[in-house]
Amino acid sequence: MRILLADDHDLVRDTISLFLKSEGVDEVATAENLDDAIAAARNGEFDLALLDYKMPGMNGLDGIAQMKAAMNGGPVAVLSGMATPAIAQSAIEAGAIGFVPKTMSAKAMIGAIRLMVLGEVFMPVSFQQQAGSANEANLTTRETEVLRALCDAKSNKEIARELNLQEVTIKLHVKTLCRKLDARNRTQAAMIARDRQLV
Repeated sequence: MRILLADDHDLVRDTISLFLKSEGVDEVATAENLDDAIAAARNGEFDLALLDYKMPGMNGLDGIAQMKAAMNGGPVAVLSGMATPAIAQSAIEAGAIGFVPKTMSAKAMIGAIRLMVLGEVFMPVSFQQQAGSANEANLTTRETEVLRALCDAKSNKEIARELNLQEVTIKLHVKTLCRKLDARNRTQAAMIARDRQLV
């Protein structure tokens, strides 16, 4: 297996790289931002690219499409310390073959990587279950992200900043969430979400 690993944190990059090599991965090329990762992909052949969700150049999930083009359509997965089911689902919808939380055990991570190299979509089982709960309420991925932020008692301004959206857009999402959940206000929407385990 030949893996391309891109992460802007030296310690994370070096640790994962060393582990993958110790587990028998033939080659692990590393990059510290999206531009470097794209250049590496164009200059070599890799079985899988692992991209950090928050590194420079990613611009949310926009980097996935750019990376897939550099990989000639080859598999691209997202690696993240901000592990939430909504982000994972968004990554899959954006074309990623998988979502790998940095909190996974080393053995689980290598298992996930092997699955993705074989063309299998990977998402932690617990994430799939939570995403399924949200789907029961007919919520979009973005609405689920906003709802999770409401449960964390974040203001519209904070949510807008976190999701890189306009505050007015968040207000519209909150209004739609209240209607879908039959809630009188954002506080009740958060309570319903917790009771129904939607997030």
